[in-house]
Amino acid sequence: MPELGKKSVSAFSKKPKTAEAAVGSSALFEAETERAGLKLRWQKAGSDIAASDKYVLTSDGTRHTLTVREVRPDDQGQYAVIAGSSKVKFELKVKEAASEAVSGDPIGLFVTRPQDGEVTVGDSITFSAQVAGASLLKPPMVKWFKGKWMDLSGKVGKNLQLHDSYDRASKVYLFELHISEVQAAHAGGYRCEVSTKDKFDSCNFNLTVHEAIGPADLDLRSAFRRPSLPGSVRRTSTDGYDDGGSLDFSSLLKKRDPKLEAPAEEDVWEILRTAPPSEYERIAFQHGVTDLRGMLKRLKGIKKEEKKSMAFVKKLEPAYQVNKGQKIRLVVELSDPDAEVKWLKNGQEIHMSGSRYIFESAGSKRMLTISQCSLADDAAYQCVVNGGKCSTELFVKEPPVLITRALEDQMVTVGQRIEFECEVSEEGAPVKWLKDGVELTREETFKYRFKKDGRKHHLIINEATLEDSGHYAIRTSGGQALAELIVQEKTLEVYQNIADLTVGARDQAVFKCEVSDENVRGVWLKNGRELVPDSRVKVSHIGRVHKLTIDDVTPADEADYSFVPEGFACNLSAKLHFMEVKIDFVPRQEPPKIHLDCPGRTPDTIVVVAGNKLRLDVPISGDPAPNVIWQKAAQGSKGLGETPDASSDTSDSNEWVFERKLLCDTEGRVRVETHKDRSIFTVEGAEKEDEGVYIVTVKNPVGEDQVNITVKVIDVPDPPAAPRISNVGEDSCSVHWQPPDYDGGQPILGYILERKKKKSYRWMRLNFDLLRELSHEAKRMIEGVVYEMRVYAVNAIGMSRPSPASQPFMPIGPPSEPTHLGIEDVSDSTVSLKWRPPERVGAGGLDGYSVEYCREGSSEWVSALQGLTDCTSLLVKELPTGARLLFRVRAHNLAGPGAPATTKEPITVQEILERPRLRLPRHLRQTVQRKVGEPVNILIPFQGKPRPQVTWSKEGQPLAGNDVSIRNSPTDTILFIRAARRDHSGTYQVAVQIENMEDKAILVLQIVDKPSPPQEVRVTETWGFNVALEWKPPQDDGNTELWGYMVQKADKKTMEWFTVLEHYRQTHCVVSELVMGNNYYFRVFSQNMVGASEKAATTKEPVFIPKIGLTYQPPTYKKLEYSEAPSFTQPLVNRSVIAGYNAVLCCAVRGSPKPKISWFKNGLNLGENARFRMFSKQGVLTLEIRKPCPFDAGAYVCRAINAQGEAQCECRLEVRVPQ
Repeated sequence: MPELGKKSVSAFSKKPKTAEAAVGSSALFEAETERAGLKLRWQKAGSDIAASDKYVLTSDGTRHTLTVREVRPDDQGQYAVIAGSSKVKFELKVKEAASEAVSGDPIGLFVTRPQDGEVTVGDSITFSAQVAGASLLKPPMVKWFKGKWMDLSGKVGKNLQLHDSYDRASKVYLFELHISEVQAAHAGGYRCEVSTKDKFDSCNFNLTVHEAIGPADLDLRSAFRRPSLPGSVRRTSTDGYDDGGSLDFSSLLKKRDPKLEAPAEEDVWEILRTAPPSEYERIAFQHGVTDLRGMLKRLKGIKKEEKKSMAFVKKLEPAYQVNKGQKIRLVVELSDPDAEVKWLKNGQEIHMSGSRYIFESAGSKRMLTISQCSLADDAAYQCVVNGGKCSTELFVKEPPVLITRALEDQMVTVGQRIEFECEVSEEGAPVKWLKDGVELTREETFKYRFKKDGRKHHLIINEATLEDSGHYAIRTSGGQALAELIVQEKTLEVYQNIADLTVGARDQAVFKCEVSDENVRGVWLKNGRELVPDSRVKVSHIGRVHKLTIDDVTPADEADYSFVPEGFACNLSAKLHFMEVKIDFVPRQEPPKIHLDCPGRTPDTIVVVAGNKLRLDVPISGDPAPNVIWQKAAQGSKGLGETPDASSDTSDSNEWVFERKLLCDTEGRVRVETHKDRSIFTVEGAEKEDEGVYIVTVKNPVGEDQVNITVKVIDVPDPPAAPRISNVGEDSCSVHWQPPDYDGGQPILGYILERKKKKSYRWMRLNFDLLRELSHEAKRMIEGVVYEMRVYAVNAIGMSRPSPASQPFMPIGPPSEPTHLGIEDVSDSTVSLKWRPPERVGAGGLDGYSVEYCREGSSEWVSALQGLTDCTSLLVKELPTGARLLFRVRAHNLAGPGAPATTKEPITVQEILERPRLRLPRHLRQTVQRKVGEPVNILIPFQGKPRPQVTWSKEGQPLAGNDVSIRNSPTDTILFIRAARRDHSGTYQVAVQIENMEDKAILVLQIVDKPSPPQEVRVTETWGFNVALEWKPPQDDGNTELWGYMVQKADKKTMEWFTVLEHYRQTHCVVSELVMGNNYYFRVFSQNMVGASEKAATTKEPVFIPKIGLTYQPPTYKKLEYSEAPSFTQPLVNRSVIAGYNAVLCCAVRGSPKPKISWFKNGLNLGENARFRMFSKQGVLTLEIRKPCPFDAGAYVCRAINAQGEAQCECRLEVRVPQ
């Protein structure tokens, strides 16, 4: 601080300024001194700079330069130049290479990022961001946020607007955030996010809002600055800017006797900055400061600037955002390249830990890189260096969890185990399971079991019940998947029943059946008793097939055999017939004979299931042994009894005719074996081609015998054709199909229908009971999901293969009716309709709307437009005048039209006469003022039907001239002047008229300009430090009221003008506090609402202020007593706290001098107890008890003592232990 009574004068007339230079270029700093020949010293970071190849120093009279060649990053920092006692500081900033700049912004969507801004309450501010669009196929998505998550797109209104534009020449998108009439609540951190299809970038910036500055607070220091006296030394600030004089508060004092007033020699501003707050009132009273509150606000801001750390050139952004799994780099720039830094996370120092945290140093830059960011990295970070620190917040954004494999529909029976499986995009992601929209919680684990396996999630129901049917969904942060579960009653179907068998001695008998459930077990019964397996009787169960095999059949095996499934009221039975061969003695030369139960020419039918083995044992006799011939009669044969020709007599006895061909196969699928007493015909795996009439002929020389055997092969039906889908609704459809071409030889018992989602592989059965009809209505489908259908045919043998899938289809319901249908306007031939979209649109979307009308009492609706319209309003034209019509609107989608919305009452097509009326806005009811050259755009709305006629006039005369244009629309009229002139001022009248009805409005337009300068400025008197001036008002006041005059003075030596008076109303004034021995010029400007006059009236000759001897009489002040005994303004209050949580006791005390504070508990001084912390700030006393226990309960006393006395207050503390 300079000594009292002295003023400092800068030695520089031109000071060097802060400059920027790119790496490798040169930087030039220039300074000029008041006098030639002064020796200057240049410094960098407090060290003198000597001339070298790096630094070039030149001096030429009063001009001095410093050139820094080949600038490098380490040249960045603070420089200074010293001349005598004057020192000016400046900075050199080095621009980084383009590659380094990009490294801090790896994505780089921004061309220009929003910058921090400062604004005063009530003003407006605009933040802009530019995004490169050359490589983008679609416009980028930009979002503005305040704070962490507040989206500003939902806050758009009068005070906040979002704008965007695109420059085709530069291919750059411009996005703007405009805030008007800024309030204090708008201050804080903001974030701008820009995203494209595969890129994302964000930028953080701050808005600082200052309180509105009153007229008395503008440039407080300059308002109190006194011009320097000749010969005094001017003080130079440490920031490189001069203060032209000291602060003088004499203008704030009340008027006193001029003999007692004397200029203050003390710097009151510096006294306030160094004084404690308790001395502020005394200093203000002593120095006559009346606006102490305004000074303290300004002082608070200056103190904050003094505390601002100079350790950082570039600090951290207020906040950063990064996606989970990506990396982020935090960069700061230091003023000292050799300083050591510490990085803190939530107050804890970060240490090197593998590749997770990477610390880098590049010149004066310090970088912290966090790789593979997780949610644990979402925290507050600080960079600390040499006592200075800067902070930021890192927000880790978790990407949405997507469903990569959806759930599939399932159909089960009661008691079965159900497992839904879904796969998501992230391992271990949280999911929610829901049933019919209700979340399944852990409280229901006795019923449901949740399982996680990496990215797969399972929902398991061990035993299904009928109540478990419904729609199950899995929900993640990125979507949900839905599936349907159908639980049916447990039933058992018999696909193949056991059949009666007739076998001979020592043959094999096989009973086989097939059921629908492969897990069903059962028992075999013989004549009602359980059959015990042994070496001859074997029982097998493979899948759905159950077999009973009896080897070496004996007569005792002839019985009724049954299969009883366990758990079902079902019994499958068949009979085993033992065929006994009777041999009678016959004499020689016995004719051949076939011994069957039903011999003769009538065919005997034998039924065999396709795929089973067919064995026909035909007993024969004859002596000599006859030849056996097997024939199969094809359709169209001449007769069943025909015998082969003579050539067959010479063939072996094993000859076989099949499809009119003699076969001699004894091996293969179809074979014939002939023994002495029998002939065996065997077909392995019977097929449809094997059915027909088989002729067995036996011959010997004595004679022949012949028997016809009919074999019928039955099978499952052929698959039906692909079903057809019709009448598709919101959750249902109709399915139609045709019977199969071949029914398998058995009547069709019914059909089974299945469906599946198109992208799924699991078919779900829709019916357990067979469908008798050839159509079915399928229900309980999900709207918007693509399905396919297929059908099975079922006969007594079993179920056919599935039919081909139907054409894919999607259940879609029509939309609901439009809402809020209303009439907006009616004329003689048109009606304007307006409505809102339907409440339910459905998965089919919305194709458009159809509009129809009909006459009252008629049912014939006429379309009002061709096709559909996407708008929610329509002007129906060419309507008959006077007709009463009803209107209706339908919404359409893929499912067709929805329900109509119809007007409640018929509408008469006739224009309603409405009286014309002008709706003059409130701001136009007063005088409208515009400046010269500004555009004038006045809009006045009106109403009336039919459309009124609008006329404008000025001063009773119609408007004329090309510079004033009138624009009319059906609802308003506009008066437009591109560039206003003074002659446009006047009274304007607008009138609207319909027939003989009229309405008028008057508005006054005033075009204002700057006034002309005052006239005849002259000096009327000079005395001491004072000069009396007088002038005349200007000839032209600018067409508005004069606000006053601005008086300025200038020293003849410097001719620098200083304002003495502003907005001064009188035409004469006295200019005081002039410097003796100087010559002064004076000039006066006129002022109005537009501004000051372009020219000023100036005194022609300078005015000299002669020197006069003065004797300074220092003022005498009465010593004031500020001492005060301590007193508690806020006493302690009783508290009840919970054990284990820190407790705080607070009170407030005042007293002068500052009292000594002591704390007591139950009479014991707590000053030495480490468990208690005591604070005192601005008279507020705080006692902090760390994690109190029940022992800390009791009476606490705070005692304050100073020289004037003492005071104390007490309270009781109760410590409760949580139960």
